[in-house]
Parts: sequence; structure tokens; C-alpha cells
Amino acid sequence: MDIKCIALDLDRTTLNAQGRLSDGNRKALSHAIEQGVHIVIASGRSFHTLPKDVLSVPGIEYAITSNGAAIYNIPTGKCLHEYKMTKTSVSDILAVSSSYPVALEAFINGTAYAEADYVSNPVGFGAAPQAIPYIQDTRSPIHQMPVFLRRHQEQIDSIDVVVGNPLTKEEIWTKLAQTSKDIYITSSVSQLIEISHKDAGKHSGLRFIRDYLHLTPEQTAAFGDGDNDVDLLNAAGIGIAMENASPKCKAAADAVTLHHNLDGVAWGIRHILHIK
Repeated sequence: MDIKCIALDLDRTTLNAQGRLSDGNRKALSHAIEQGVHIVIASGRSFHTLPKDVLSVPGIEYAITSNGAAIYNIPTGKCLHEYKMTKTSVSDILAVSSSYPVALEAFINGTAYAEADYVSNPVGFGAAPQAIPYIQDTRSPIHQMPVFLRRHQEQIDSIDVVVGNPLTKEEIWTKLAQTSKDIYITSSVSQLIEISHKDAGKHSGLRFIRDYLHLTPEQTAAFGDGDNDVDLLNAAGIGIAMENASPKCKAAADAVTLHHNLDGVAWGIRHILHIK
């Protein structure tokens, strides 16, 4: 096994239930970096909402953000590659979502914005109570989100439709897929429909990083837990799902590691990838 690059989802994968990087995972990442392995963040988060716990680890240089819509060099803050959403797709999303009791959030040039009602009461739109601090600390509240999105329609990395009802989520997803042909749709948690350019996706970001570092697919590994990690795990030489991963994520994986609260990333690095 000649793993030279590990792509890591953050929430419910590398981070524990408190949204922190454990000492065990930190030590394993630092050791892998010392062995010449490139550690790459691969998150649905926007660049400016990435946690300091991870950004502060010396040697983590790259971040795939907004589900692959933007890839950054972390030390310089430079965006290396991006896919902006098309004007047509933004209009389609606004048209479809306007008929439903949902909230919208968007990542624009690495910054997160969301409807003010959602920021003030995330649980009312289906978010878990433990997500409240993250949402309220990272989202700039906007009172007229559709107007805001139209004003910035050429700068949008990705848009999330926040919907608490699973049947409504399925209905909106189907309509979006039928309406717009230039979008990539995925979901990391039950209340989100996450939409970006059709050529985005974490797997697309991993391919860019692989080419950027002159690596082969077999030299890459990836860890994830959600449905939005399925394509990422399939694109890696070795795809590793967390014990707490969704059924679709586990089905796409080559191996399953421990729970994210039990330093599953560290265990996978040592016992699956054999970087000791």
C-alpha cells in the first residue's frame, strides 16, 4: 500500500460529536504528514467555516470545500479551482423551492449566508439541536434570500435547501433533477439538499488534488460518513466509511473503521492504511 494522499470529511468523520478534533485523531494526522502523506480536507462546509481545530494542524495544505465547488490552498487562502453555479440553475432552484416551506443557504466565495429565520431557529427547519452553535456562528443572516441570491448569482459556490420533512425533500430533489441539467445534488444530513455545479462533488475535488500532486488513484484514500461522501469514496483507491456512516456510504466503502467518537480516522489510518 502506497498511500500518499488522504481526503477527510469533517463532520461525523474526523470531528467528534462536539465538533472538535480529538487528540487521537490529531496525533494520527500529524504522524501521517510526517510520513509524507498529504492530508486533504473534503467537506460540504465553505472555506471560511472550516474549524480551527483542523486548520491549525501543521502540514494540512489543501481543502475541498462546498462539496467540491471550490478547492483551496489553506496556508495562502488561495482558491486553486472552482465551479460557480450557472445563472439558469440559480433561477431554477429559486423557482422550485418557492412553492415549499423551506429555507435557503448559500456559500459565496467561501462565505456562508442563510435566511435569517433559519439562523435564528435552525431546529424549526429540521436541524439537530447540537448543530445550533455551528449554524449560528457561521451563517450571516439574510432577510430576503431570493433577492440576495439573484444579486450574487454569478458568485455562488453552492446552495442548500433546508427542509425538515423527508417526503418534501424527496419531492423537491426530484423536481430539481428534472428541471436543471447543470447541477450536482447530494445530501450530508437529513434536512439538507446540497446543490452545486454539475462538475463539482467531492470526487471531482479529489481528482483535481490528485492531478495537482501528480498522484495515481491507487495512492489516494478517503474517509466519510454521509451520502455526499459516496462519490468521494468511489473515487479513492481505498474508501473508508465510519461505523456511524449512512447505509449508502458503507456500501460504497472498501472498509469500515470505528465510530467518529472513537477516533475512527486514527484507527483507520493505522489499521486499514497501515500508516504507523
